[in-house]
Formats: sequence, C-alpha cells, structure tokens
Amino acid sequence: MATSFGQMAYNITDMFWIGKLGSDSVAAVGTAGFFTWFAVAFITISKIGAEVGVAQSIGKNHIKDAKGYIRSSIQLNIIFSIIYAFILFFFRNSLIGFFDLPKVDVVNMSRDYLMIISFGIPFYFINPVFTAIFNGSGDSNTPFKINIIGLISNIILDPLFIFGLGPLISFGVKGAAIATIVSQMLVTILFIYSIKGRIEIFNDIKFLKNIEITYIKKITKMGMPPAIQSGLFTFFSMLIARILAGFGAGPIAVQKVGSQIEAISWMTAGGFSSALSAFVGQNYGSEKFKRIKEGYFTGLLMVGVIGVFATVILIFGGEIIMKQFFIEKDVIAEGVIYLRILGVSQIFMTIEIATTGAFNGLGRTLPPSLVGIILTGLRVPFAMILSSDDLLGLKGVWWSISISSVFKGVFLMIWFIIILKKFIYPKINLEQNMYKDTTKK
Repeated sequence: MATSFGQMAYNITDMFWIGKLGSDSVAAVGTAGFFTWFAVAFITISKIGAEVGVAQSIGKNHIKDAKGYIRSSIQLNIIFSIIYAFILFFFRNSLIGFFDLPKVDVVNMSRDYLMIISFGIPFYFINPVFTAIFNGSGDSNTPFKINIIGLISNIILDPLFIFGLGPLISFGVKGAAIATIVSQMLVTILFIYSIKGRIEIFNDIKFLKNIEITYIKKITKMGMPPAIQSGLFTFFSMLIARILAGFGAGPIAVQKVGSQIEAISWMTAGGFSSALSAFVGQNYGSEKFKRIKEGYFTGLLMVGVIGVFATVILIFGGEIIMKQFFIEKDVIAEGVIYLRILGVSQIFMTIEIATTGAFNGLGRTLPPSLVGIILTGLRVPFAMILSSDDLLGLKGVWWSISISSVFKGVFLMIWFIIILKKFIYPKINLEQNMYKDTTKK
C-alpha cells in the first residue's frame, strides 16, 4: 500500500510542477501519458504471471517453478518493452494525431514528451515486474524502499529540469520526461542490486537461457485477460479524451489531474490488491482455504475505509486541491465539479480493485477482466449521450465515469462471493472436518 502511495505521489509531483506551466502543458503531458498508460497492458501480462506464479509456487514449496516464472516473466517483459519503445518513437506523430487536439502548441509538446519517454520505456516496463516478484515472494518491504527512493529522485529532478536552476537549462515539458526517465532508471538499478545474491528464488537464474514455452503459456494464460482489460480501459479513456477535446484543452487537463488525485483511493487499493493476490495465491497453493475467505473480507473492510476517506477528500476538498495545479479560474471550477462527481464512486472502485487481486490470487483472472471491459466500454456511449447540450454537457462525461465504477464494484464483489460459496466454502468445511477427526484421534 505504501509503495502505491509512493507511485501516486510520483505522478502528482509531475502534475504539480507541470501545472505551473499552464493547463496547455498539463493537457499535452496528459495526452502523451495515455500511451505510457496503455503500456500497462503489456506490463500486466508478465506482472500478473510473475506475482501469481511466484506466490502459488512458494505456497507449494516449488522453488524451481518460482524461478521459472521469474526468468520467463522478465524475458517476456524485455521483449515487449523494446517493441513498444520502437512504436512510440517512430509513430509518435500519428499516435498524438489520434486525439485531434485543437491547439498546435499542445500537439507539439505531446510529441516531444512522447519521443523522450520512449527512451525510458524498458525501465518503465521492468520495475513493476520486479515489484510483483518481490510481492509474490512475500517481501513488499524492498519494493517500497526502492520506489520511495525513485519518488524522492523525481521530486528533486522535476523542478530542476522543468524550470532550470543556475547553469541548468529550462526544458519545460521535456524536462518532466527527462526527470521521469532518470528516476525510473535509478529504480531499476536498485532492484538489480537488491536481488543479486540476496534472495533464494533469484539464485542461479540464467536470464539468457532459452525461453521456456511451458512457463510462457502459463504466464500468458494468467496475464492475458487483465492485460486485455487494461489495454481496452486505456483505449476507452482515449475515446473519452476525444469527446473532451471537443470542449477544449481545459477538460483534458482536468481529467489528467483529477485521475492523479483520485489515485488516493485506486493506487492504495492497488496495494491491497497486490497483497491479496499474494496472500490468496500462497494460501491457495498450500490449501489453507479458510485464510482465503478471512483474508478477502478483512481486505474488503480495509479498502472500504480508504474509499470513504477518498470520498470525503474529493467532495469537500476539491477547490483546495485544484488550486495547487491550475491558475485559470474556469479550469479550477470544472476540476472541482469533476472531483465531486468522482467522489460518489470511490468506495465501489476500491472494492473492485481489491476483489480483482483476490481473483488473481486464485488464478481466475477472467471474471474481473470481463466486468472491467464491459462496464468501462459502456462509458463511451453514455458519455456521448449524457454530454449532449440537451442533457448534462461536460458533466455527463464525468457521470459516465463515476456510475460505471459503482456498477463494477458491486458486480465483481457479488461474483467473487459466489465463487467463494461454490468452490472455497466446501473445501473449508472439509478442512475443518479433517481437523476435528485428527483432534479426536
């Protein structure tokens, strides 16, 4: 959870300093940022495969399998990162052109940002996989420390590269991209240093060994459904951004900053999601089914508290928050409206994300992916309908996002409880009966 808070602070730091350049700069970075966001789809394949594969293998005490998952997930991740970096660099003009942005300056800044970021994509890809491997092994402390160091680096470098200091040149939006690359590179170096000879499951892993198809298939089977969900989620968000572009650059900037503020809940819930994934995976592997049930409902209670906290902040603190990122009064006013509407759905969103982690731990990655794809996809037609002049205008776009989050949380929680009752509860009863028989003997 603390690692997720660090990632949230990392993103907010970028937006805070870029916001000082004006809403056009925020819109430019936000537009280019969709493609780093889209990269998560490819990262997810190896990330989920590593986290769940390592957790279940350790639960079964199959260290050889754990090493196989680690090696194959990293090999797959590196291949994806190189291909994706190539696409971003050489096709950046067409990618940014998709949004049909009205201002030439915003378009140019977006292209520049994307070009620079492409050089740091391999580091952006590999760090979440290292984090997942550590989490899957039960060590969430090391990724936390390393990612916090990356955060501190970004906090220091952002203003230096964006605004310049002394002999340093002011790079503006380009500076934000440079600071991000340097910080991500530092995190990768620290991960490599941390795993060298210190953790049993990393010992004697030959990363240059030929790719083992058996593990690749298993990783792909587990990681592909959430990866498709992540990719489509980003694509649907791009379509929403095209709708927002019709209202000007301001709403795009508002959505970018608003999503980072909303990370108070979804990044924190993401931390619990990773924890539940590892917890459920290890206990599922070692056939301790009662702990799966208890762990899920305990996690649900905890993320519910976070959701309520986020709701209060977004609904009542919107104006104070937006004033930290924007100077234009009309943009601030729209940002306040956006945060208040998002506040309605926070508890449901945290439930959805935590439940996704529990599903992943069981190796059932398809249900959360289906719920996410269908209901997130419905945002687009609803946004188009509700944003018409006869209905809610720009507020209709915000409501389409918030309402879909409510339904996703409700549907996914019900689905997981059904899975518990159908497959886990009978095993709990069997487990308890065997314990009673052993006690009598």
